[in-house]
Amino acid sequence: MMDLNSLRQFLVVARLEHLSRAADELRVAQPSLSRTIARLERDLGAPLFDRSGRLRLNAAGHVFRAHVERALGELEAGRRAVAETVNEGAGSVRLASETFLTLTGPLAAYKRAHPSVELELHWSPAEDMARLLRARQVDLCVASQPIHAEEVETVRLFDEEVGVGVPLDHPLAGRTSLTVHELAGQPFVTARPGHWLRRLLDRLFAANGLTPRIVCESDEHGAIADLIVAGLGIGLVPSFARRRGEHVPLAWIPVDSPDCRRTVTVSWDTGSHLSTAARQLRTTLTEWDWSAEEGVRRRA
Repeated sequence: MMDLNSLRQFLVVARLEHLSRAADELRVAQPSLSRTIARLERDLGAPLFDRSGRLRLNAAGHVFRAHVERALGELEAGRRAVAETVNEGAGSVRLASETFLTLTGPLAAYKRAHPSVELELHWSPAEDMARLLRARQVDLCVASQPIHAEEVETVRLFDEEVGVGVPLDHPLAGRTSLTVHELAGQPFVTARPGHWLRRLLDRLFAANGLTPRIVCESDEHGAIADLIVAGLGIGLVPSFARRRGEHVPLAWIPVDSPDCRRTVTVSWDTGSHLSTAARQLRTTLTEWDWSAEEGVRRRA
């Protein structure tokens, strides 16, 4: 008989594809976790993982995972709906994003307007967002790259130019624009693969038959500008970050390419019931004046 705890444990093992790490995260003994997974597989009549070498979720495991995420997500949605009813609409809202630096203005305004709402922020790469929405693990996602999935609706928040940031004493600092070919061979500070900034860099160079010379990959995306200033290399910097961080002494130079831009969107699962709190946050994000220097609400 499948119980909720076993299903939750399965999801952790499926996500990590590693029994000992999953046992550590769940704070259970590894032999007990192994027995839980084996019992699930017995009940289903099929293995969920390939065990030749490293543990891997197999085709049946992927199918089962999607159903478990949906089922547990619906239960969580029901719990939150009851809490919202009891608390007369206070509730909570869960937002996933690739970066929260861009969102500080509207999030602060939302909390001021709705102080009783519990706001949960989750960092997520864009490729995981559709799954998180389908599984009801988050209510809204803000991404700088497309989310392609059925039953996911998306609204554009803003579109902006992305330029190159260089130290003030760099030989390129006085330029008014640069081509991708002029950037070839330059040392780049950027994000890890999968992040929108890295994908844009790779795409720009690939379109010109080039490969960027990357000398630093940073998980701390807010530190990229500081690493550029420190002289480690140059890097792509969006217009928004340049406006919000004028204290950082670097030169910002446009790239002579119409594709050197990013489009920021908010997405949600149309098959899910959005709580009042989530709908209010969506409204805050979509009505925000992203063109303003510090970000202020649009006036009706």
